[in-house]
Amino acid sequence: MPHPHPHHLLSACEAAEQLAQRSLRAEDLVRDCLARIDAREAQVQAWSHVARDAALARARALDQGAHQGLLHGIPMGVKDLIATADMPTGYGSSIYTGHQPANDASCVALARAAGAVIMGKTVTTEFATFEPNQTRNPHNRAHTPGGSSSGSAAAVADGMVPLALGTQTAGSLTRPAAYCGVVAFKPSFGGINRSGAKPLSDTLDTVGTLARNVPDAALLASALSGRADWLLRPLAQVLGRPLRVGLCRTYEWSHALPETHTAMAQAASLIGRADGMTVQDKRLPSDFEQLAQAQTHIQLYEQAQCLAYERLQHFERLSPRLQGIMNAGMAVTVAQYDLAQAWVARCRAQLTEAFKDIDVLLAPSAPGAAPLGLDNTGDPIFCRIWTVLHTPTVNIPAGHAANGLPVGLQVVGPVSGDALALAAAHALHRVLAAT
Repeated sequence: MPHPHPHHLLSACEAAEQLAQRSLRAEDLVRDCLARIDAREAQVQAWSHVARDAALARARALDQGAHQGLLHGIPMGVKDLIATADMPTGYGSSIYTGHQPANDASCVALARAAGAVIMGKTVTTEFATFEPNQTRNPHNRAHTPGGSSSGSAAAVADGMVPLALGTQTAGSLTRPAAYCGVVAFKPSFGGINRSGAKPLSDTLDTVGTLARNVPDAALLASALSGRADWLLRPLAQVLGRPLRVGLCRTYEWSHALPETHTAMAQAASLIGRADGMTVQDKRLPSDFEQLAQAQTHIQLYEQAQCLAYERLQHFERLSPRLQGIMNAGMAVTVAQYDLAQAWVARCRAQLTEAFKDIDVLLAPSAPGAAPLGLDNTGDPIFCRIWTVLHTPTVNIPAGHAANGLPVGLQVVGPVSGDALALAAAHALHRVLAAT
């Protein structure tokens, strides 16, 4: 008979406490996660590889040994863009079917050292770009889960694992988290080491975490970064005064759908009535109006360089969509690339002004809820500027569209203000949950 209170519904922080006290066995937690995968994977298709036997063996060893670290016994998924020494890593492409890396990526090695149980590899889009793979949105399988961290967001949203790793070059953490109704933390650039993650862009790629709540996303990020201050603390301890929130529609606001208009309006109302918070509209400096285009030029150029081997040796095996991206990247001149980087540097220098009189920004995560259909993963337009600016962002669920699908908003902090962004996101998530 199944357990009347399946352990897979525990948050990572709850499970970590029980595992540390030995009131919960890692093997029981892993078995419940595997049972959930067995029950739902045919519908959601979040996994490219499930390491059932290895996960159970790892859990048994952890149960018999000393407490290992922050993630002791916690099951997690790893985006199939990230190398694992004991599991295939296919990067979402048939070019790498059966590919077996010789070593773990840094973030995987650190997760294991902290006691995590790697359950398997979660589906990514083709080389983490825009060509979808098989994953469905667990809230409505006719809709995209977003990308490129498709499987990680869907697996967490569906209760298969409490934690997962993803990456972001434009909006690959934030957008699928918004579409699937979970939390995604994109740290400041370089906050989590990306060695062993397939490179797409030298100046944009960021490893981040997905979870069902902010404390869990912070737990995984802290374990991987070694930054104890990323473990969630009460906002009063981090800030020491009322939180000042800037409602930031961005220069991309024309792309926002009705559900995002509603979510932002509701957020402003709820924050304005909440104790210990203030809210004001915040307009970004005028130079930021061209920032999304600059990010696009940088991403296209660097993708064509990072995927040079695949482009030059296996072009015919790339999807037509990715072939088009490669051609577009090759069409970006060095002069255009340098100009885009110079524009980004100019905007980064104005971030202090953007955060004047506020602590965090609250901005859209995506145009709206997950689009109907599985032939695309949605538009990252609302994520591009924050990724290229290297700011920390936290997607939080912020309501639902008329069709019942989740809508997300992202909390944006200043560069290196990750602890503040996490604490603010947790406080704001609790306020917005009133909807």
